Amino acid sequence: MKTRIYTEQDLEIKAVQDDIKKTLQHGGNVIFPTETVYGIGAYAFSEKGIKGIYKVKGRPSDNPLIMHVNHVDDVLNYTIDHKPYVDELIKRFWPGPMTIVLKKKSIVPTYITGGLDTVGIRIPNHLIARKVIDIVGVPICAPSANISGRPSATLFEHVIEDFKDKVDIIIDGGKTNAGLESTVIDATHEYPIILRPGMITKEMIKDIHKDVKESSLLDQSDIPKAPGMKYRHYAPKGDLVIIEGSLEKVLAYINQKIDENRSLGLKSGVICTMEIKDSFKDALVISLGNMSNEEEIASNLFSTLRTMDKENVDIIYSIAFDKGKYKDAMMNRLLKAANNQIIHL
Repeated sequence: MKTRIYTEQDLEIKAVQDDIKKTLQHGGNVIFPTETVYGIGAYAFSEKGIKGIYKVKGRPSDNPLIMHVNHVDDVLNYTIDHKPYVDELIKRFWPGPMTIVLKKKSIVPTYITGGLDTVGIRIPNHLIARKVIDIVGVPICAPSANISGRPSATLFEHVIEDFKDKVDIIIDGGKTNAGLESTVIDATHEYPIILRPGMITKEMIKDIHKDVKESSLLDQSDIPKAPGMKYRHYAPKGDLVIIEGSLEKVLAYINQKIDENRSLGLKSGVICTMEIKDSFKDALVISLGNMSNEEEIASNLFSTLRTMDKENVDIIYSIAFDKGKYKDAMMNRLLKAANNQIIHL
């Protein structure tokens, strides 16, 4: 397969629009950026296209997919039994990085829901994503464009690394803004349950409904309601460990481990903030950004994990990003990437 690559400007060309529409309608796969991460898209009602996603990602078939639409009317067309707070969630946070899990209508195929009677649905806030949905005129399932279990793609280069000549079309949209996948909210109860934290935070949701709950990871025998609840995700090739504690203890511990690794011939990496970047030597040190800029820190996490892979780092130490507005989303991704390896000092 030879992948066709388009830019945002190309989407205004009739022939390109026809190519994208025909490709998705006939069961092909198109990768495009959203405001969160790049997604690998398929027409939601094309079993061939959905199977293509699972195959090229190596994704477990019981891991449900999220439907992307452009209009609130589409949500009403495919879901039922909306709780009173759902309308307010929609008004407040759409279009944007929020997925709502609702009871599905029978028209929604179970091969995108992991066999469940619910479906995750969202309206993205990205010009390219919305243009693609508009071109095709149908719901598109678009999980993160990465090999299953690996760090999600936030840069066009990441997508090329994983999927060039493995999918039909890739649309270059540069770097995504948020850099973390959408907040997923289970809205099938009398109160919202956060299945996956993201840039729409618990505190923001509390403004709508004070009784917000948080779900945990599932056992292997359970069926997940949303992506990323059951399986290890975002993992770099090197061993990732999170170090939590006072700054003095964290710096001393990481530097000690760097020295030990060097004596064993192992390459160390460190993920931190700009304020302490110069505190480490003899390691690949990458700052996610300044502590005062939480959006920048969140947007750089996945690209940093991929850089660690590219530089063949054996062991990665990350400080705990457990403070600030996006602490839940950051620690959720880090803990999954580290397979819950965290050291408390």
